[in-house]
Amino acid sequence: MFFKNTEDQMELRDKGTDGQSNVPLLHSLPIQRTGDYVLVANKVDDDTNQRSLRQRAFLEELKKKNIAVTEIKFDEKIFFGLRVPSKILENYQYLLKVSDSCNCWREENGISQANKIRIVNFILNNTFINTGENLEELMRKDVFETMFCLHEKKDQKYLQQKWARWSALFTEQPFNDIKCYFGEKVALYYLWLSWYTKLLIPAAAVGVVIFLYALAFFNTSPLIKEVCDSNITMCPRCDGNKAQSRCKAWQLSDTCTYAKVSHLFDNEGTVAFAMFMAIWATFFLELWKRHRATYVSKWNVYDWCEEEEELIMKIVNDPNCPPKEFRHSYLRSTLVLILVTVMLMLIIGVTLAIVVFRVVAAPSISKSEWKFMKDHASTLAVMLGAVLHYVTMQIMTRVNRWVSLKLCELEKLNSLAATERSFTVKMFTFQFFTLFSSLFYVAFFLGRINGHPGNYVRLAGYRLEECHPSGCLTDLFIQMAVILLLKQTLNNIFEFTVPLVKIFVKKKSSKLLRRKCGRCYRKACRDESGSVEPCDICKIQDWLRNYNLDNSDAFSLFNEFLEMVIQFSFTTIFVAAFPLAPLLALLNNILEIRLDAIKMVRLERRLIARKTNDIGVWTKILEAIGVLAVIANGLVIGISSDFIPRLVYRYRYGPCASGSTSTHCMQGYINDTLAIAFMSNDNRDEFIFPKQRNLFNITECSYRDYRNQDNSLTSQFWLVLAVRFVFVVLFEHVVVLCKFVAAWFVPDNPIGVKNKRLKDKLDRLKEELREMKTGKSTEV
Repeated sequence: MFFKNTEDQMELRDKGTDGQSNVPLLHSLPIQRTGDYVLVANKVDDDTNQRSLRQRAFLEELKKKNIAVTEIKFDEKIFFGLRVPSKILENYQYLLKVSDSCNCWREENGISQANKIRIVNFILNNTFINTGENLEELMRKDVFETMFCLHEKKDQKYLQQKWARWSALFTEQPFNDIKCYFGEKVALYYLWLSWYTKLLIPAAAVGVVIFLYALAFFNTSPLIKEVCDSNITMCPRCDGNKAQSRCKAWQLSDTCTYAKVSHLFDNEGTVAFAMFMAIWATFFLELWKRHRATYVSKWNVYDWCEEEEELIMKIVNDPNCPPKEFRHSYLRSTLVLILVTVMLMLIIGVTLAIVVFRVVAAPSISKSEWKFMKDHASTLAVMLGAVLHYVTMQIMTRVNRWVSLKLCELEKLNSLAATERSFTVKMFTFQFFTLFSSLFYVAFFLGRINGHPGNYVRLAGYRLEECHPSGCLTDLFIQMAVILLLKQTLNNIFEFTVPLVKIFVKKKSSKLLRRKCGRCYRKACRDESGSVEPCDICKIQDWLRNYNLDNSDAFSLFNEFLEMVIQFSFTTIFVAAFPLAPLLALLNNILEIRLDAIKMVRLERRLIARKTNDIGVWTKILEAIGVLAVIANGLVIGISSDFIPRLVYRYRYGPCASGSTSTHCMQGYINDTLAIAFMSNDNRDEFIFPKQRNLFNITECSYRDYRNQDNSLTSQFWLVLAVRFVFVVLFEHVVVLCKFVAAWFVPDNPIGVKNKRLKDKLDRLKEELREMKTGKSTEV
């Protein structure tokens, strides 16, 4: 089987001989396996130096555990090659076999190199010197510079040719090969990402159909014609007096272009698409569970337990290790809860700061002498706010990670698995609030708390911003489009170019190293027996090649998962405002799969293999996002969009309500949604009641609201509000019911997987019975 090599096969490969003729490996060069793991430290001349003493103490602790250590000095660095002994591997295999959750009892090819690396990594991180310091603390004190595992050159080259290249953009991914080289956790990430990308195809197709449907009626919509052909004067969107021309009244027809754009994503098809996406999210998760079950059953990890695996690793590292008991402290939990709440309030405060920026930016931009900026001050303020939001996200991401790590340390959880779950939930929660707080404000608060002419709500003396003249959904669309495009495009550019630039900078030193190695062989430094003894440079040439790659750590895969789950949130939660979001996600993911593959195989140090049978707590997070998507889309359609006001007008106030068939049912809708105010020409922030209008030089202007001339709310306002409430309740209940039906209709496990597990368990019990009988007969 691919990549599964016993010790004998490794020895044959070291001599340049293929131990398995049917293994699809490239054998252009012999492999010299000099270690499973490498530690690097800066050279210290003084042996009595504290750093040097700590180095020796740590290495002695490793030798006590029979870890083979090879020390080679090169320039100002010391490289320590580490190799795990066969006894530890045998103990690991035996404990796996007798564990309660084992389903891997038929391993025929020994332990793979990926599993060896995982065992050495665990031992390294759980080895302590006499001062109580572990490797992480020693690295913080510069006792060791870094640690990494080695890429297997032939297997790495095979993955490059088959998978990690741009020309393989539309080919199927070799999930079994990925699992054998990087471990189950990385393989499941690519399996999930591939499945998510495939399921995005129908979602993107429906989104495009909705967009084309709106485009088909682009020029015939009576609402667009009414806006473009109107001569309605609208009230100023900012404060000021007559001398400030920036605050003049404006014509509704000026927003003709924006009305057309708004119609593309705020139409009748939006409701159907939002319902479709909510049900799609459920089918995606249920079908993913089936897809996952097929592969983890094939990989013999279906019944694997992460906590039991960690216990096995602890015993392998130290047979006399004490059990780490479960602990719970209500005081500690309360403190963590308070700190999480404080952090969320801080994130919301940052969002409010962005809102204040937009409130101040719009009137400031409108003062510009450039006509374009003056005429589009509100739109530019929204776009600048979105860009500022993106910059804030990058800063807060680092803050969120630090806070999440500190909170996990405060919790003092029992196992690494529990700590990882806790960190994932906290980090995602903080990131979600960082990303979506601004969007929730735009979707549900913008334009609804700003007041009306004569009674505007102000912040620091500035009027709160209003919705875009073409509708509140336009602002949400702009915000989502800017953040999604910036986030995906810039993230991909930085992810790919940063490690590429680092490798390019180190290319000269790599060439110099090869020349030194060539000279070393030409000198043919021979020992007393007459055999060629390679120089230290040549012994560690592979180590240096891996050392020069970009660093990878425990967060490398986590960051990829977080990026994709956040994208899933954008694709589902506010999809009613942006039907093309699934299409953008699909195009991004097609590139993302190969970009991540190239980065992991060619540009980064080898990831530590992690065994698992699921994507972990991410499944629960995806389910929560699916439920939130139903609520958010129902509120967007019911509150933010004009779907309900149009529906009420069509059947209650429009021409068709009175039985007229000669005009379009939506004729006169725009005028129906506008209220009238009387504005003083001397001070455009002063609005006059009707009985006073003959005493002043006034201008009649309109604004979006259901109000009488005395500023009281009309009966139509209350009817629209009631219908909005009824629609949200019905929408959410109907869609949630459909989600439950879909979840029930699609079983989590395929029948074939269930039957295979049943057969495997039966075969194992029979094998145990045969071994027991054989043991008894031998004793007799």
